[in-house]
Amino acid sequence: MGITGALLAFAGTVCLPYIWNINGEALAISNSWFGVFLWGVFWFLINKALGAKEIFGANDSLDEGEKLPADNVHGYDEKTEAGGRTGERRRRERRQILAAGLSAFFFSLCLAFGTSLEQGENVDFSNGAMWLSIGVWTIIFTLWICKGWELLAGRAAREKRRAKAGKWEAIPGKKRALLLFCFFLLCWLPVFLAVYPGFFVYDAQDEFVQVETRQFTTHHPLPHVLMLGGIILAVHKLTGSYNLGIAAYTLFQMCLLSGVFTYVLSYMGKCGIKRSLRAITALYFAFFPVIVMFTLCSAKDGIFTAALLLLLISIYEMAKGGEKFFESRKSPVLFCASAVIMMCFRHNGMYAFLVMIPLLLYGGKGIRKKLICLLGITFALYFMVSAALTAALSAGHSENQEMLTVPIQQLARVYKYDKESLSEEEIETLYEIIPEEALRFYTPKVSDGVKVWFQNEAFAAEPGKYARLWLKIGLKHPFTYLNAWFMTSYGFWYPDTVIDVYRGNSVFTFTYEDSSFFGYEVEEPGKRESKIPWLDECYRRMSLEIAQQKIPVLSMLFSPGFLFWIFVFAAGYAFYRRNYKVLLPFALIFLVWLTVILGPTYLPRYVLILWFALPGAVAVLVEG
Repeated sequence: MGITGALLAFAGTVCLPYIWNINGEALAISNSWFGVFLWGVFWFLINKALGAKEIFGANDSLDEGEKLPADNVHGYDEKTEAGGRTGERRRRERRQILAAGLSAFFFSLCLAFGTSLEQGENVDFSNGAMWLSIGVWTIIFTLWICKGWELLAGRAAREKRRAKAGKWEAIPGKKRALLLFCFFLLCWLPVFLAVYPGFFVYDAQDEFVQVETRQFTTHHPLPHVLMLGGIILAVHKLTGSYNLGIAAYTLFQMCLLSGVFTYVLSYMGKCGIKRSLRAITALYFAFFPVIVMFTLCSAKDGIFTAALLLLLISIYEMAKGGEKFFESRKSPVLFCASAVIMMCFRHNGMYAFLVMIPLLLYGGKGIRKKLICLLGITFALYFMVSAALTAALSAGHSENQEMLTVPIQQLARVYKYDKESLSEEEIETLYEIIPEEALRFYTPKVSDGVKVWFQNEAFAAEPGKYARLWLKIGLKHPFTYLNAWFMTSYGFWYPDTVIDVYRGNSVFTFTYEDSSFFGYEVEEPGKRESKIPWLDECYRRMSLEIAQQKIPVLSMLFSPGFLFWIFVFAAGYAFYRRNYKVLLPFALIFLVWLTVILGPTYLPRYVLILWFALPGAVAVLVEG
């Protein structure tokens, strides 16, 4: 086993430059003492993983008389016969290796692809060394993931939690909720004063102008447009100040999110989550910059993600409780309300939830009739609200380019790098929907510069014609199409990405430089009036500079790609432990993630749920 570990560690060290972005300087590892150090560390860790008793069926990880971790936690019958124990153990090992192997393969694939994209904005699919590296690191990561799950499962089996009522639990529930609610507001208040009147950004001006001019479109969700613009205009009418209006909306949203986070903490208590983890979660919601940024941001993402978080809790409660879920009115009402708000505040939320229906029905054995009725009411309310607002406001329909952002970017990339391969007829047809001057604005990481020129009327007249053009060009340039899509999405799945998609773009008050992590500014008609300038500067640096990304380990907490793989690891662990009820909320998170990788670029705001739901993923790992 020692020789196997040494050889595998050597192969991993040799292949490391293909999955780790060191700017093409492979000598930094191969011709350096650092390479020997890495080889030694890998050898030690691989040997530890190879020594895991469950991996590859050596022995059961528990003593002969003990229950399996999944049986202890989820109520499965204990195997009393040796044959039953052996069969169950083998099934667990197959689940473990299957889940770990798939996770390891896709993680290695994303690391290799992301490294290539960071270095050259292109993945060379003919690079044999890259594929060899993916294979080697798939084996290594599989071993490490299996060992990690084994350690977590062993800890859960040994740890017997006892409910200990402390001083906090002695406080009446309503009073605890009020204290938490006020705690969050007080913690956010200094930042609110520092960035006063709040972060009025990300299409904020466009939404406000729709209400001010009474000219509406469905490009932005109408409930949010009316809420944002209505509050600002109402306060402006009373006070004559747009800043006070923006501040009023910011405070309104702070109260909403404080209520949601209070509910989440209360729910964690009901689930028996230990006090230390709940305390860390409270501090995380109160102080972690990403949470605070979007709590004080006028964009629809905050309320959308808060509703999604409540929906995830409702789905878990339904999966866990079965018939009990429908015994009280509160649970179905929360499910319906959170789902409707989530879908109303982001169009992609509706698509993700629509795809979620078969999974909910599959997991809802015994309650399918009631679940179908609840889902019917939910979607009926959503479509009624959407149709009523669209009709009442005479809102124009949204444009096609938002749904076609990936194909637009793919055609633009082929035009930029392989124009000579296109026939005159293909180019003329392409110009009909994307003008020649627009194609010059192609940038690999964001499609906004091209899609804004998209000719919707021409496309609507003959969609089949342009679909055939896209397919014909794609058959000739499949890898160019893939690279075009990867470049606008890899920040969502590659942990080491520096989010700088708007580099060089000028907005109202600044020009983006080495980071586009957060919009930060106050769009017109608002104006930044900071009351605590030094704290305002801290948030400006975190938003527009790579300040926090220079700090090892901590930088990963700001990486959407890293957080995504935390959720994959947690979902795989739940599958390995047969905690299938937890997988339904994970599935909805994954479906929302799938909708955003088809979007115009990668920004934290699109996957804010990875930060909001992170305590839940940690609870799955820590609490089993």
